[in-house]
Amino acid sequence: MDGHISRRAVAALGALALSGCIPPSGYQPRTDAPAPEREGYERRSLDQDVPALPAPRPAWEARPVTPDARRIEASTYVVRSGDSLRSISVKTGAGSEAIARANDLAQPYTIFPGQRLTIPAGLYHAVREGETGIAIARAYRVDWSRIISANYLEEPYVLRTGQRLLIPNAGPETIEERAARFHIDIDDILTGGTPAAREGEKPARPTPSSARVLPATKPVAMPARLTGQFRWPVTGNIVKRFGPGASGERNDGIKIAVPLNTPVLASADGVVAYVGSDVPALGGLVILSHGGGWTTVYGHARQLLVQRGQSVKRGQTIALSGNSGFADRPEVHFEMRQGRSAIDPVPRLPAR
Repeated sequence: MDGHISRRAVAALGALALSGCIPPSGYQPRTDAPAPEREGYERRSLDQDVPALPAPRPAWEARPVTPDARRIEASTYVVRSGDSLRSISVKTGAGSEAIARANDLAQPYTIFPGQRLTIPAGLYHAVREGETGIAIARAYRVDWSRIISANYLEEPYVLRTGQRLLIPNAGPETIEERAARFHIDIDDILTGGTPAAREGEKPARPTPSSARVLPATKPVAMPARLTGQFRWPVTGNIVKRFGPGASGERNDGIKIAVPLNTPVLASADGVVAYVGSDVPALGGLVILSHGGGWTTVYGHARQLLVQRGQSVKRGQTIALSGNSGFADRPEVHFEMRQGRSAIDPVPRLPAR
C-alpha cells in the first residue's frame, strides 16, 4: 500500500485515466496556486546561489530489464561433490530459493553428494548487475509483491547478480491491472528499489553532501542500527491521522498542516534511500533508512534538498513543504515503518 491511497484505488484511478474519465470527485486540485506548488516540486538548495540539484533518475529506469527468462521443465538433480545450491541453480537454470523450497531445505541449505533434489518447473529470470525488483516486475507485467511471495524473498530484499527469480504466471490482464503496474507505492520502493550488485561487490558508502550524486545502478550501504530517538519532522496540526479514513481509504502515516516552504527535518539519523516523485499521490517524496528495519517517509514536498545515498543527521533539513501530489493544501505526509509494516508515528514521537 502507498502512504496515501490503496493500490486498488490507485489502479482504479489509472483505469479512469485510460478511459478518458475525470478523477474521482474526492480529489479537487487547487486552482489558486502556481503550477509548481500544485502539480510538482522543485529541487534546489536553500542557498539560492547554489545550482539546482539534478533531477533524480530512479534505479529501475537507469537499468532496463530484458524479459528473456528461461522456461525450465521439472527434473531431478543428483548432488555431486563440491556442489552448492547456488551452483546447482546455475547448472539447472532454476532459482536456488525455489529449489530449497521444493525440497524442504532450511538455511544454511546443507546438501550432500548423492542426494536427489527436485528441480521445480517455471519461468526463471537471471538477474543482471544493476537490475531492480521494480524493473523486473515491470518487464514481465507482474506485481513485484507476487515475485517476493513466489521466491520467498526476505529483508533486506537485495537481489544478487546471477540470482534466478521465479516469475509467477501473469495471465490475462484487466484494465485495472494494466493501470496498476504503471504505479509504484512505498512498499515497492522499500523492497524492490535497490539495484543488484556483482558477487562480492560492496555497496557504495553514503555521501555527506547532496553535491555528490551516486550512480543510480549502484547499491548504497544503509545503517545497521537505529541511533537515537525519533523527532517530529515539522511543527503543525495533524489534519489526518494514521489508519482507515471515513471513506474507506487507508492512511499509512499522518498528515501535518504547515505553511508553504516550511523546512522538513529528518526524524532521525539515516541515509536517503529514495528521493523523487514516483508515487503520484505523495508528490515530492523522501525516504530515509535508519537501520534496524526502520524507515521514515516524507511526502508532498515542494523542494527536495537531498540525494539518494546521502547521509543525514537528526533535525537536518531534507525538503521544503508543499502541496504536490494529491494534496490540496501545504502539508507533510509522514510515515514510520519497520520492515514492510506501517506504524502509527504519534506514540513513537515526543509528546507535544
